[in-house]
Amino acid sequence: MAVSFKTLDLNLLKVFDAVMEERSVLRASQRVALSQSAVSHSLARLREMLEDDLFVRTATGMQPTARALTMAPQVREALRSLEAAVEQPRFVPAASTRQFTLAANDFTTMVLASPLLKILGLEAPAIDLIIKPVTRIDLAEQIDLGRIDVAIGVFSDPPNRFRTSLLFEYDDVLIVGGKRKLGRIDNAALARMPLVVVSFGGEQEGAIGGFISERGLARRSEMYDRAALERALSESDRPPRIAVSLPHFLALPALLADSELAAIVPRPLARAFEREHAITTYELPYATTPVEVRLLWHERIEGEPSHDWLHDILRRATADLRRGR
Repeated sequence: MAVSFKTLDLNLLKVFDAVMEERSVLRASQRVALSQSAVSHSLARLREMLEDDLFVRTATGMQPTARALTMAPQVREALRSLEAAVEQPRFVPAASTRQFTLAANDFTTMVLASPLLKILGLEAPAIDLIIKPVTRIDLAEQIDLGRIDVAIGVFSDPPNRFRTSLLFEYDDVLIVGGKRKLGRIDNAALARMPLVVVSFGGEQEGAIGGFISERGLARRSEMYDRAALERALSESDRPPRIAVSLPHFLALPALLADSELAAIVPRPLARAFEREHAITTYELPYATTPVEVRLLWHERIEGEPSHDWLHDILRRATADLRRGR
């Protein structure tokens, strides 16, 4: 059957978008205030028009077909454009009960969450946050589908459909348990240390040059400057020993306590650890390349008042990090 937009019922696209978001006919029906049978009937009409199943019922929910995944971002953008044209929404943070979804790793969450929540408490006490892991392999898809409002992380050459803005920069330092006294550290001393590093995925997960790429978005997977470490110790009689590689940062204080381990971590995280744990920070005997932590969002929400406000409070929450505090 040939599809004609002139005869298309736009309510079918609203139902399609709800099922895509919820992956459940029941939850989609609640979202669009229709009965389950009405949602099922609308899906059947759209399937017939497009000659595609669109969704396949599985044990884990309604899984979209390739055609549905291709349509979803365009349908979502079109519906948002229509909503903006009709409703002309006005965003008032103090009165808003909106929910924002961020993607961040545990390092950026740890250094960002407290100042961000203070700002929210003063300016928008009824706004809620959901923080998802930036390390999830479907990050680009989640942003494309509008399920993540903004991602916070280190990205390499994002596709044109994404926008980015610098949040703060950092370099690496060495941390050890607070009971250890190391004095000045040189390359030879570092080469003898068993090191702990954080990596969100290696070559087995498709990482290339310390970045994992999916749907055109490359995100940093190695959370330390491995190239600088290897260069610094290239003339040593022993290569650097990576004794432990972790997928997250928050276990580091427990690992370092009463052990001979040392960890290479972002400088802002070392400061945060020192405030809460018995941790001592040392300068590395080599320079590391400054890393840019950036905001990343989809082009379709560029200029939306609520998202402009969200980006602004994220920058204000990280102001001290930009000043090196």
